Amino acid sequence: MKVSVIIPSLNPDNKLVAVVDALLEEGFKDIIIVNDGSDEEHMAPFNEVAAHSECTILTHEVNKGKGRGLKTAFEFCLENRKDIDGVVTVDGDNQHRAKDIKKCSETMVSTGNVVLGVRDFTGDDVPARSKFGNNMTSGVFKVLCRLNISDTQTGLRAIPYKYLETFDKVEGERFEYETNMLLAFKKYNIGFQEESIETVYIEDNSSSHFNPVKDSIKIYKVIFKYLFKSTGMKYVGSSIASWAIDNIIFNVLEFVLIGLTVSLRIFISTAAARVLSSVFNFSLNRNAVFKSQSGLKQTVVRYYILWFCQLACSYALVYISTKLLALSIVLSGIAKIIIDLALFFVSYQIQKRWVFK
Repeated sequence: MKVSVIIPSLNPDNKLVAVVDALLEEGFKDIIIVNDGSDEEHMAPFNEVAAHSECTILTHEVNKGKGRGLKTAFEFCLENRKDIDGVVTVDGDNQHRAKDIKKCSETMVSTGNVVLGVRDFTGDDVPARSKFGNNMTSGVFKVLCRLNISDTQTGLRAIPYKYLETFDKVEGERFEYETNMLLAFKKYNIGFQEESIETVYIEDNSSSHFNPVKDSIKIYKVIFKYLFKSTGMKYVGSSIASWAIDNIIFNVLEFVLIGLTVSLRIFISTAAARVLSSVFNFSLNRNAVFKSQSGLKQTVVRYYILWFCQLACSYALVYISTKLLALSIVLSGIAKIIIDLALFFVSYQIQKRWVFK
């Protein structure tokens, strides 16, 4: 088994030395460490591990991010390690056990797949931010991206050599790069599987350079960019235009039907506006957004089944949340916005995969 271990590192402590020592004991012969612009006060661990002939230190003069650190190592391997089976990426905070790193590497070599070392997030010792963040992101991946990945934040990833060039071209320079790597599985039809590993959190994960707010925003920006791309932006534009038409028609009819009772006027204006805007939205989505080749009758039936279900779900969810949570009028309005926004994303996926496929 010829596997190069890649460890991106920023301002490490003695945990990096412990990681390297454990890898050497497990029999790894090639360890590539990327110093991602660490300051002078944190150079001692690099100097210590550099004494091992099995270790190669690659250095960024300034901090460029974890994504760039990984790609620097990939490029080094593509140029200098052409005979290896693959690489395994490892975090330098000693949260990946050497035996698990070896297990993932062996599975990668035997199967030819990318192997993710996945942790169990059900334990009470898992930090709350890690448990919540991973479960939420895993759910988004499964529902919206159709990728069943139980640990989206794992840094332990064994990658066959044949995929290094592909991953080197994946966008991203910092923590969002690892999310792009997962999305690349589907884009480039890359086989992957999971291996269960020991769940280790040292000092409540305090040594992590992950910023829960800033880096989470970048990660979800990547996911939504993947989901919508050019088709998605057209869908957003179509929805905004339909919303505008709905409101214009409603207000025009409110003025034209001024002689009717309030209840009848609002009912007619709302129904007419909703129907006419839906016809516009259907036509635009079918011909310009999804460019469907399916028959008109089939897409009309499917579109209005979805349209009715979306309307019913919106009403039911707003009603239930208002009753169960005893929401005020203002909070009920906010709940409707959140619910309709969620249904908006779901509707996009259903239209893409079923209505206009």
